[in-house]
Formats: sequence, structure tokens, C-alpha cells
Amino acid sequence: MRSWSWMLAAPAMALAVSAAPAHAAEAAGDYPQKPIKIVVPYPPGGSTDVLARTVGQKLSTRFGQPVVVENRAGASGNLGASYAAKSPADGYTLFLGTSTALAVNPHLYQSLTYDPQKDFAPLILATTLPSLVVVNSSVPVKSIKELNEYLKAKAGAVNYASSGNGTPAHLGAEMYKKMTGVKMTHVPYKGGAPALTDLAGGQTALMFAILPESWPLVKDGRLRALAITTAQRSSLMPELPTVAEAGVPGYELVGWYGFLAPAGTPKDVVAKLNKALDEALQEKDVRDKLTTMGFQVEGGAPERLGDLMRSESRKWGQVVKEGNIKVD
Repeated sequence: MRSWSWMLAAPAMALAVSAAPAHAAEAAGDYPQKPIKIVVPYPPGGSTDVLARTVGQKLSTRFGQPVVVENRAGASGNLGASYAAKSPADGYTLFLGTSTALAVNPHLYQSLTYDPQKDFAPLILATTLPSLVVVNSSVPVKSIKELNEYLKAKAGAVNYASSGNGTPAHLGAEMYKKMTGVKMTHVPYKGGAPALTDLAGGQTALMFAILPESWPLVKDGRLRALAITTAQRSSLMPELPTVAEAGVPGYELVGWYGFLAPAGTPKDVVAKLNKALDEALQEKDVRDKLTTMGFQVEGGAPERLGDLMRSESRKWGQVVKEGNIKVD
């Protein structure tokens, strides 16, 4: 009797086993079935936060599920990155990572609790963000060539501001020093706003400052912009030369922002998120808003972000090593 019971049960067991993959695929196809969280590693109100909320609203409309932004600020983006990396790999926790957290910090912090290359699955490169080389209006230079001559004449006596040790403003200036042979003294601040305030007040002479924060002061005449740090000129200010064409060939400093998920997130979920994020970024109202803020809207396949993470990590790792830059 037992053998007959086993034989009768066997087809049902086989059916259940064979149906399991189809059920799993169906569940993935129904994604998302609950709210999605975007982790932002900076406080509310900043450019990263605005980017996350703008795109998050579009995702919510597309998916028919709430998309909430969770701000986990601290340690130059490390706290938020670590939290997101350790979250379940189910597509319901996303991370809006920056070039700092994903390409620079691994070379600066000895005790980093996440590995950008191993702990994240890239979803999409969202935006890039240029910086401007700006000087206090009293500094007697109007071009990169004049700036180099000025810095060489006052070797080490000119102070440059940054938004903190290891930030793009700091590393961009250090790379500039290396490529031009000039000497200047670093004055780190706790954020871009106080650094620019003191720069406008004359406490420091120059800064490699992100466009959204520095451009208003340039328009007001409190700072003078010498060049933009991207490889090509910006449509926002086409008359402003790039650092490379103004006398430092090969120079490029670009901040970038990308959406990622924890490593191990199902490939079909990654593909669905990539498609939705790309469509959201290309909507006219989104592009207009982000462009007005100084962002260059990007997009494309996940591999584009992955390739950028690797190339930028190599680039800034070399700058950190050669400059002997440390933060902990």
C-alpha cells in the first residue's frame, strides 16, 4: 500500500517541482508588488536628493507603487552605501550612488564596509555634473594660462578651497597640480556652501566647485569662472572653455550619479528597472529640471555605469596614491 501511495504521489511532486521555475518567473514578471526605497547617502535638499525624488516620482507612476527616498547621510556617502549594499537583493532597495562613494572612497578609507565592484549591481548612469574653476573676483587672472602663471609666481602661497578632504573639489585640484606642476595650499571645509562663502569673501583664492553651487555666485559677479572641467564645453555656458583646451590637455573632472541595486538582484528585475529609469530620465520635464540644476542627463545600459565605475576608480586611485591623500 505504501508503494502505491508513493507512486500516486510522485506525479504530483514532479508537477510541483516543474512548476516552481515558472512560478518564480511569474513573480519576477509581476515586480514590483510593494513600495520601492531609494537610499540617498546625503541629507535632504541637496542636488542628489532632488535627483532621487524627481526620478522616484516617475518610477512610482510607471510601476503603480510608492517610491520613497530614505536619506542616510554621513562619512562622505559611506553610511548610505554600506546600508544599501547589505539590503535584500530583491529590487526593493535601490541606491543613488555618487562618484565619491563608488570610485573615490575605496582608496581613501581603510575600514570601508562595502566594495562597490562586488556589492552592487549597476542599473543606470543617471547624470553627470561638471565643475567650474572659479576664483575670487579680486584675483588678477582671467584665464587658465594666467592662473598657472600666477600660481607659479606665488608657489605654495595661494590657498584653494574644497568641500572637504577627498571630495571631487579636493582631488580635482590635486590632479590639476600634478598635471601643471603648480603649487598651492589646500584649505578643506565641511561642505561646498561654506567653502564658496569664504572664497567669495576673499579668505581663499580659488576652487574647483560643482556647477550648481558656484554658478549663482559667478552670475552675481562675486566669483569669476575661468573654465569648465568637462571634456567638452557646456551648452549652459558655451563661451566658457574647458580646462583641457585652455592649457591643460587631458584634464577632466566630472561628478556622476548612478542608480544601483544590491549585488544578486535578479537580472530580469535589473532589466526592468533599467528600462523604467531610462524612460524616466528622458522625459522632457525631468530633463528640463535636471539641466536647469546643472546636470547633464545620461542613461543607457547598466554596463555603461559599470565601466565608468571601474575606469574612474583606477583614475582617482592613482591621484590619491600619488598625492598621499588620507582621511582616516
